[in-house]
Amino acid sequence: MRSIVRQLAALATLATAVSSATAQQSRGPFNVVEATIGGVHDAFKTKSLTCRQLVQAYFDRIAAYDKQGPALNSLIVVNPRALTIADSLDKRFAKEGLTGPLHCVPTIVKDNYETNDLQTTAGSGALEGWIPKRDATMVARIKAAGAIILAKSSMAEWAFSPLETVNSILPGYTHNPYDINRVTAGSSGGTAAAVAASLGLVGLGTDTGNSIRGPSAHQALFGIRSTMGLTSRAGVVPLNNRADIAGPMARSVSDAVRVFNVVAGEDADDAVTAGADAKREKDYNTFVKPGALKGARIGVLRQAYERPGIDTEVVRVFNNALKELRAAGATVIDTVVVDSLNALTRGQGGGCNPFKFDVERYFAARGEGAPVKTLREVIRTRKFHPSVEARLVSADSATVAPEDLPGCKFREEVVKPRVRAAVTALMDSLKLDAVVYPTWSNPPRLIGDMQTPAGDNSQLFSPTTGFPAMTIPMGYTRGDRLPAGMTFLGRAWSEGKLIALAFDYERTAHHRRPPTSTPALRLAR
Repeated sequence: MRSIVRQLAALATLATAVSSATAQQSRGPFNVVEATIGGVHDAFKTKSLTCRQLVQAYFDRIAAYDKQGPALNSLIVVNPRALTIADSLDKRFAKEGLTGPLHCVPTIVKDNYETNDLQTTAGSGALEGWIPKRDATMVARIKAAGAIILAKSSMAEWAFSPLETVNSILPGYTHNPYDINRVTAGSSGGTAAAVAASLGLVGLGTDTGNSIRGPSAHQALFGIRSTMGLTSRAGVVPLNNRADIAGPMARSVSDAVRVFNVVAGEDADDAVTAGADAKREKDYNTFVKPGALKGARIGVLRQAYERPGIDTEVVRVFNNALKELRAAGATVIDTVVVDSLNALTRGQGGGCNPFKFDVERYFAARGEGAPVKTLREVIRTRKFHPSVEARLVSADSATVAPEDLPGCKFREEVVKPRVRAAVTALMDSLKLDAVVYPTWSNPPRLIGDMQTPAGDNSQLFSPTTGFPAMTIPMGYTRGDRLPAGMTFLGRAWSEGKLIALAFDYERTAHHRRPPTSTPALRLAR
């Protein structure tokens, strides 16, 4: 463990690296640590940076930090064509300027997204070497907007675990760059660690109950889980189609929103998105502006996070965040209560494990060339991490499709409408713009610790209602070292409002900072 003196010295060294790209360009080579899309595009326009130089800078950091140095172990495979794509974008830029809103944005993509030129494994050795015939819809959309898929990131195998990032395709755990002895949460921990350490500009993750928001909170990122139906999951290996969401993770609100604005909307390949174009905002970027907290009404949803084992430091950081919201002009109502919540969620009508049916239907529809097509085949390969064996075997025992299973039907037809109505009624009765709570009630655990309280607060409200939830850095615990996140939860289709609130909080609170384990490198020119 580093001493406090060494940590402070490293922080001082990094302080000069965290200024904007625009400021950096007058001082020398572009520094990608904490770089933003806007800063990168400004540097392109002033000819102080090329796309090739940008991609190479990220490759240099990956070489220095992912398998060496702190050995974050966040990436499964890097894109061998990334520099060639960068060259083509540089040629196009010389003729026509920016080719799209994500022109030369090197992106880290979770390895359950299909990529038609890189293997897709969902963290499973059973899928090693499989290169799909097409891109996931979100991947296709960001590519069309100019992005480069820089690397595929590690994940909890089959997206099973919200607690840690470990799998059978990549030996070892993914490490939290803020303390390499600690977890990244799951299952999008690889994307989170890589983006937090500036191994890429932005990232894509997935979230069934936690997996965008938890890793984002553990790595001081902004992560978006949208309203169910606003974003496509087509081409993403499913965990539970009734709750899966795909979306962006980034070091800043503005960067995540630039990606979100590209990927949100209807997709003929994902029926849940039917009608989304009529619901989405014309341009989510217009909500990235100051002032949204002034006059906003925000409720503190203690039901989401108060439980035995809650960490006192997280409570302290959250209480300070509430003070920051008030200082920015918000009316913070403490405490708001969802009426009869326990009664609404009691009596689930039996079990519901849709994974077997969802994943096998996925492979039947999109699994051309995949080495396995059924859960039984996965189990027979023995290519899985020991931690997921029991869950695979349990899922494979399912014999009734989820749409016919009483437990699944009860959740979809009874529990979800009840909770959705109750949360809406609460917000309407108090004229709330959002409710807030700590994304996790406890700091990141030490790797291997499965006994102390975990603290995941994301599993209930957003997945059950289908409403949007976004997490943002709110401060640090354990000697000001370990990130903690605050969730903004809103009504259905209120992404614009939540983005505005989160941006204003980010602007006034300034809690994001880079990890000390992955400092700036001198760029090769």
